Amino acid sequence: MRLLICAVALICYGSSHAQLSPPGLGETHSAYWNAAGVRQKINEKNTSVTYVGTGRISGPEDENPLNKPSIFVVNEEVYHKINPAWQYSYALSYRRQYHYSHLVQNPDDAEIHQEYRAYGRISRTNTFGNFKWKNTLRQEVRRFFDAEFGNINNSLQLRTRLKTQLSAGIDAAKTSSVSASAEVLFSIPHDAAENWGNYEYKESRFCLYYTYKPKEMPITFDLGYMNDLIGTGHDIVDANYIAFDIILENPF
Repeated sequence: MRLLICAVALICYGSSHAQLSPPGLGETHSAYWNAAGVRQKINEKNTSVTYVGTGRISGPEDENPLNKPSIFVVNEEVYHKINPAWQYSYALSYRRQYHYSHLVQNPDDAEIHQEYRAYGRISRTNTFGNFKWKNTLRQEVRRFFDAEFGNINNSLQLRTRLKTQLSAGIDAAKTSSVSASAEVLFSIPHDAAENWGNYEYKESRFCLYYTYKPKEMPITFDLGYMNDLIGTGHDIVDANYIAFDIILENPF
């Protein structure tokens, strides 16, 4: 599966539909992500996307992606269309995530980190017949706290994400489409005692999605797979995600 996604991404030289893509869920064998959102057109140039999502992960010795709770996310993003090719957005997000270790696998004993995130992104989309090729630069500011909103090590992080995505319709009624994407992430942490760390590559994410938007209902369904490669060299963690989301279109 990963080879197929990489091949499509390379054909693209290296993002069209707006799935509620999985966040990183750490070092796990497998994971499940689901989300429900509302996409509301504000005017001809601005669109709001609000969603709530949850994730679950397997344990270190099994492949069951529903084994343990992992994350809860609330996200609000506003997109502004500059012209048919260019678009930018800005967003705020809250996340509550369980952190397990090899010694601690019980959710009641896991360390909990809370995160507030602000990010912006700018994208360019090129259309080639039935295909759309979208490239995105996303810059994030992340602030972390413990379960009681106390400070933790490396509590501030700046992160840069570069993503390329190719999508295409697959039926004459234009209700179904597929998309493939590749994304690389770089970050730099800040610690109160040690100041800023080094700006480093952290992970790569490869996604393959099927999108269905029935004409008779204002709803979009997304079913996807993500392969998350964390780390470099001989220390790479290979995590596989199944993802599903539902987006209600323009309810107001």
